[in-house]
Amino acid sequence: MTIDVVILAAGKGTRMRSDLPKVLHPIGGQPMLGRVIEAAKQLGEVEITVVVGHGAELVQERFAESGVKFVEQTEQLGTGHAVAQAIPNFRAGSTVLVLYGDVPLVKSGTLQSLLSASDKGPALLSVDMANPAGYGRIVRDDAGRVLAIVEEKDADADTLAIREVNTGILAAPADLLSRWLPELSNNNAQGEYYLTDVIARSVSEEVPVTGVRASDPLEVAGVNSRVQQAQMERALQHSRALALMNAGVTLLDPQRIDIRGSLQCDSDVSIDINCVFEGEVILGNGVQIGPNCLLKNCRLADGTRVEANSIIEDAEVGESCTIGPFARLRPGTQLADGAKIGNFVETKKAKIGRGSKVNHLSYVGDALVGEGVNIGAGTITCNYDGVNKSTTEIGDGAFIGSNTALVAPVSVGAGATVGAGSTITREVGGDELAVARGKQRNISGWQRPTKKK
Repeated sequence: MTIDVVILAAGKGTRMRSDLPKVLHPIGGQPMLGRVIEAAKQLGEVEITVVVGHGAELVQERFAESGVKFVEQTEQLGTGHAVAQAIPNFRAGSTVLVLYGDVPLVKSGTLQSLLSASDKGPALLSVDMANPAGYGRIVRDDAGRVLAIVEEKDADADTLAIREVNTGILAAPADLLSRWLPELSNNNAQGEYYLTDVIARSVSEEVPVTGVRASDPLEVAGVNSRVQQAQMERALQHSRALALMNAGVTLLDPQRIDIRGSLQCDSDVSIDINCVFEGEVILGNGVQIGPNCLLKNCRLADGTRVEANSIIEDAEVGESCTIGPFARLRPGTQLADGAKIGNFVETKKAKIGRGSKVNHLSYVGDALVGEGVNIGAGTITCNYDGVNKSTTEIGDGAFIGSNTALVAPVSVGAGATVGAGSTITREVGGDELAVARGKQRNISGWQRPTKKK
């Protein structure tokens, strides 16, 4: 089946009260339109046309590398008019699938079922709602074929009792839509061209219309306000939390986790409350994540533990490491097995060797740290001279005393010791002791200043 997807994304989204086009607002860390494009691409070899209008330049810029085509609806004249803008992109013999950029949780499996039902005529996606007020009802004949979509204001009592409603998502042969859409009438209260009118046209020409029910109302719900955006976000996060727990992950509170990308977990992973995962995160067997942590584009190997309030971004962490609390691993950090990064420690573009420790209150950046190194509290690598970044190298088994400043470029040899409070500006050889600090003076009889009267 040749599939042409049309995604309607021209609306302003007035109720969002934002200068950002509605379809660019995020759900699960991704713009709503991006989620719809992703679902469409999972259907196979598809051609996607996005109909833009309000904020067209921003939308096109954001998805310039997505491989989709754009057409602009310069006047907002209804859904039928919007789809008609994409007619030049319809391929001969294709099936057209109409989606909405503000319906972010639609599933590719549901769309595949809809496409399968559209071989002989239009197929529309419906859903049963406990409270269908405000929605157009789906009227079927005794054989289950769709006869009409009746808007609530036009419905009688029997029709109002119907719980099956129209979602607006539609699949139909391109040749039929190419003929019907230009002939739609705007003779209605809104003066707009409605896509739903093609159903009446199809019935009048005795072309069968099939209705396919979605299983979950949230899957086909649109976002029109900040409240609905928040509801959709929580629905997505809840489904992701359930999937993790069903896969064996321990979540101390499934209501307090945010996955804004992909999270892959091995067995016996434990995640405490209020953790945020962005980009691509991979957690190995037995990894434990403490509360209030942010992990972004990182990989943690088996047995590693992250204590509370830590941030890990674009980092590679080996087995059985300990990180935090209140630690920050910035991009380019690599921890070998058994390394320890303690509280209030920041690393950046640093390779920390097996079993090495940076226990507290230190900054290690642009550094190559060997195995079994101990870096004392308050140590910093002075890697930036105001223009260039330089590297600090620390050999295996070295001991760096507390409150040391290592002024890069500089190297400390294997087994060397640096006395606390030193400022190291030149090479320290292997097994040497380096002490670089002012001589202490004790002055007797010194009078502390007093406040002037």
